[in-house]
Amino acid sequence: MSTFPPSVGVVPARIDASEADRARERLVQDGAVILTGLETGADNLTVAAALVLGGRIRRLFPHRRRHSTDGGTVHLHADGFDVVVDVVGVPERRRHPDEDHVLVQCVRPADEGGESFVADAYRFTDHCAEADPELWAFLTGTDVDLYGAWAGLRGLPATPRVARHVEYTRTGRRIVRRTDGAVPLHRDPDEDHTRAMLERFEHAVRRLEPALPRVLLDEGDILVLDNHRCWHGRDAHTGDRVVEILTLLTCDAR
Repeated sequence: MSTFPPSVGVVPARIDASEADRARERLVQDGAVILTGLETGADNLTVAAALVLGGRIRRLFPHRRRHSTDGGTVHLHADGFDVVVDVVGVPERRRHPDEDHVLVQCVRPADEGGESFVADAYRFTDHCAEADPELWAFLTGTDVDLYGAWAGLRGLPATPRVARHVEYTRTGRRIVRRTDGAVPLHRDPDEDHTRAMLERFEHAVRRLEPALPRVLLDEGDILVLDNHRCWHGRDAHTGDRVVEILTLLTCDAR
């Protein structure tokens, strides 16, 4: 199998929040942008989403604060989860599998390390079609249970979330999924092959990480990602690191 090229790396442009139109253009062009000039806090994540995505926003999901101390590497992934909770007898969705944008604001940078990295999954899959046709056929043609590895998690629906890694939305946008929770469907007649291809996919993605450009988010910086197109991760770090995360659906989501 051919080696996947480092050209999948994305270096998001840093653009002040006062230039929202330019930030929106770069997000469309590159799949990622860093918005600067806003203070830290969940309120400003919502403001950033409104500035960059505007009237396209269909639904926001609850903010999440992630605090890690001496954290290990977070490998390339795309956000998206399927969590439904009961609030006073009413089912409420807290996460959605088809979240198509994610915003990550640095509240406190780590003492050392913790750099972010971003990969263009469209370039990865386009290259995969020629470099590894068998993997390409699996990603585009095989249904898996996206969250089956986490079936015991409270709030995760018991019904399997069946999808392919590469699909298209009703508006024609390509989705390239990346989750550690994918497993073969129950009684999949090709279970052994599916597991082998999931492992092959994992290895191919991990090989990308060392060559990807690193970006250090300063306090207040907001990394805005097209979650259907780009995968993201971060390096291990020492000390405390705090980020606020907002995921959402736009009118272009599935």
